[in-house]
Amino acid sequence: MESNQDDGSPSSHRHRFDLIILGASGFTGKYVVKEALRFLNTPSSSSPLISIALAGRNPAKLTHTLQWASHPNPPPPLPILTADTTDPSSLRSLCSQTSLILNCVGPFRLLGDPVVAACADTGCDYLDICGEPEFMERMEANYHARAAETGSLVVSACGFDSVPAELGLMFNSRQWVGPAVPNRVEAYVSLESERRIVGNFATYESAVLGVANASKLQELRRSRPRRARPVIPGPPPAKGETIENQKKIGLWAVKLPSADSIVVRRTLSILTENRHGLPGLNESSDMVEKREAFWSSVKPAHFGVKIGSKSLLGILRIIAVGIFIGLFGSIGFGRWLLLKFPSVFSLGWFSKKGPSEEEVESASFKMWFVGHGFSSESLASQGNTKPDTEIITRVMGPEIGYLTTPIILIQSALILLSQRNNLPKGGVYPPGIIFGPTDLQERLQQNGISFDIISKSTISS
Repeated sequence: MESNQDDGSPSSHRHRFDLIILGASGFTGKYVVKEALRFLNTPSSSSPLISIALAGRNPAKLTHTLQWASHPNPPPPLPILTADTTDPSSLRSLCSQTSLILNCVGPFRLLGDPVVAACADTGCDYLDICGEPEFMERMEANYHARAAETGSLVVSACGFDSVPAELGLMFNSRQWVGPAVPNRVEAYVSLESERRIVGNFATYESAVLGVANASKLQELRRSRPRRARPVIPGPPPAKGETIENQKKIGLWAVKLPSADSIVVRRTLSILTENRHGLPGLNESSDMVEKREAFWSSVKPAHFGVKIGSKSLLGILRIIAVGIFIGLFGSIGFGRWLLLKFPSVFSLGWFSKKGPSEEEVESASFKMWFVGHGFSSESLASQGNTKPDTEIITRVMGPEIGYLTTPIILIQSALILLSQRNNLPKGGVYPPGIIFGPTDLQERLQQNGISFDIISKSTISS
């Protein structure tokens, strides 16, 4: 077993495995394995992925996962490694054998900290699919300095939470060609399916635990230095209606308390302090020029996320589920009820069994970005002037939890493996500030996730 002694250059090590998928036998983990196998030993796709291993508590389940993910082909001879998040030595052993851990073990609030700690201590890079703000901010507070020192790049939210929101906002922002400037961008998420929509129980569990631990997040934020705020042209947007009818995109919508807006704000804050982004470990001059040009084209805006439905009844159903989680999630017995009977309290949207393969294949998402701004920055500076320009863009792709999330995670991993010198040495960061100037958007477009300009128009006052 190789040691992982840091010399300030994570990419300089030659490890036994290019990456290890931790929690590979879970609901999402098995789809991550399936997606990873598409790029294993495929020289024609220029994939850097030559050797991977699966890790978890139960070798039998991992073996079954590999068989399922390989079907109808015979499973490749991937090593199965035993590791447990309650056993730090097993996690350090994983880190000694690879340069990159893909963590699919949730809820991250309960199980993620030891994995990040092991990576930060050993200089191993780390990506996960977390959508839990308290976990992400706590990892930044606890491990950023250590990760920066050892050369461990720790990036959470490398799935549907929150890469479509991050790259989608940047895509909309870059359509505002000077002198035009954006003021606010609202994202509207629409989940669609020819069958019923069924979500991952772990996602539901994370939402319940998020309500239960909301005070801890506020306490953490009060203990941390205030983040830099970007300067956004024009007045702050009005609060707006609770239930909105967005006729241009055909959706009723209500505010979604997701991780996306929090993650986006973290990226914009870092960008405010580092106007040209974060320098890479050993960037080429061409990459420096590309990075600086990319970030100079990204204009900050107020950002929010709403969940949409084609019918008002669908929105009322979403509100009802939110009320259930909000009321019961803050008390012990209420949480027990929510987690014991997820299908009842989510009105059929979540179950412990998760969706069938047919339900996964039939589902898709659209994420509309409706940007309002000004035709010139001078107009934005004129007191309470209302926006006169609207730009609508859209990100669209397959089912969010089991198809889109693995696609994003694996493409992020491939970038990290093949372009490590162009990325920061180490630290704990949101995905946008790391992958924004790379070719992640192009890679996602090649793998079934599209980015489209829908309209550009003048708003009559």
